[in-house]
Amino acid sequence: MIKQLYIRNFTLIDEQTTDFDSGFSVITGETGAGKSIMLGAISLLLGNRADTKLIKADRDRCVVEAHFNLEKYDLEAFFTDNDIDYDAHDCILRREISSNGKSRAFINDTPVSLAQMRELGDRLVDIHSQHQNLLLNKEDFQLKTLDIIAQNTKEKDAYTKAFNDFKAANKQLEELKADIEKSKANKDFLRFQYNELHSASLKSGEQEELELQSEMMAHAEDIKSALYAAENALNNEQNGIVGQLRSVLSQLSSISDVFPAASEMSERVESTHIELKDIAQELSRKLEQVDFNPRLQDEINQRLDTIYSLQQKHHVETVDELIDLHNQMEHTLAQIENSDDELQELENLVVKLSATCVEKANALTKTRAKAAKDIEQEMQQRLMPLGLPNVRFQVQTSPKPLAADGTDKVSFLFSANKSTPLQPVSQVASGGEISRVMLSLKAMISGAVKLPTIIFDEIDTGVSGRVAEKMAEIMHEMGAEGRQVISITHLPQIAAMGNAHYRVTKEETANGTLSHMTLLTQEERINEIAQMLSGSQVTDAAISNAKALLKCGNK
Repeated sequence: MIKQLYIRNFTLIDEQTTDFDSGFSVITGETGAGKSIMLGAISLLLGNRADTKLIKADRDRCVVEAHFNLEKYDLEAFFTDNDIDYDAHDCILRREISSNGKSRAFINDTPVSLAQMRELGDRLVDIHSQHQNLLLNKEDFQLKTLDIIAQNTKEKDAYTKAFNDFKAANKQLEELKADIEKSKANKDFLRFQYNELHSASLKSGEQEELELQSEMMAHAEDIKSALYAAENALNNEQNGIVGQLRSVLSQLSSISDVFPAASEMSERVESTHIELKDIAQELSRKLEQVDFNPRLQDEINQRLDTIYSLQQKHHVETVDELIDLHNQMEHTLAQIENSDDELQELENLVVKLSATCVEKANALTKTRAKAAKDIEQEMQQRLMPLGLPNVRFQVQTSPKPLAADGTDKVSFLFSANKSTPLQPVSQVASGGEISRVMLSLKAMISGAVKLPTIIFDEIDTGVSGRVAEKMAEIMHEMGAEGRQVISITHLPQIAAMGNAHYRVTKEETANGTLSHMTLLTQEERINEIAQMLSGSQVTDAAISNAKALLKCGNK
């Protein structure tokens, strides 16, 4: 619950600190005094969007801060998951808005995103303003209400998992069908490309080898000439290097007996002689191998043309890339051939998951059907004392196709009179009747959900007298059950029922218009309620009536 609310430089408020307690509190004040300012400030703490227009004139920023007691609400997991310090006795939410448009949010002095603040805020405070009555026209609100009363989280989670699995498999099935359709349309062309690559019988490294052979044939005469000259220089009978080395060996051998160093040099020359002789023989063999063969060159060039053409067609640069592409095409063609089996397998899975989904949906529907009966009975009991003795309230459910929230279409039907047929509540209920329906629903919901604080903004619109008293009793009972209930009201019957009473006033000062909210003493409450009863002229009768209302309200 909210323990304290601090506001600074927010619209008409200069600086204000307000302490709150558990139970039922009321806020009153003349129209335009600024009662909605508090709601606007709290809305910022619930993650609503900020506007620089909210900053008090001539100020550079505004601050809204609230202290909450979280002892009874099992919220520690939120703080652990978001790496935020947890203090169950004093949780601080703060929002700052600067005139430059920047907005900052904090939970226990830790900077957080608006999404994080909204997530926590939704579990701390429920603000019911008049526009929320329009929710009665929305099926998702009605279904959510039904699920809250049904307490069917287990069944909802089981259905949600089954539905998500079904949707994922169904999406995969649709994608596979599209891929198969596309693949089959391209199958003939893909097969042609595959056959073309397959018939080429490409081998890794052959392009480099063929290009080298082609280059050699193009320069065959130059190669032969160079090889011949080199071989002749080594083996020429008259002055060849090999023959001259034999002469060197002979000369060194002739002096080796008298000049020992000649033996070592002779060995070295011998080694060189053997190496050069071997080279000369290798040159002779190569010379015989090199020959210009027009037919072979034509074959090589044709093979290279095939490779270059395939590379250009498939936008690649190497034979290895063409081989990879060939393998990919082979795999794709195999997939196309086997796609019918894969399709059948996936279709069977979708059917199975759909059946599971329907099974979980049926279990969810059962919980809702039981809750619908409970809501009908409790709403009947709650609405009859609120000036609707002949009221009928029905939760109509009907089947719908599998959806994220189940297979149930929900509509709240209402009739205030015996002779009037049941119709959707938003279409037939008056403003006052809708207020009573929403209060009764909120009372039911608050009994099923541990929501610390509920704020009603003029939910009493369109009612008065005894009905107002009954509505006040409902809000008082809600506050007595460990919750904090705050009602902004214009009705004295409701104001008198509060455990605490705050008054909002507005004053004109030299610095502009200011709004204040003050906790009233018992005497001040009497005067405030008397003024609500009689207007600006407070009469003795109004004072007596106010005392009587407060006496009844404090029983």
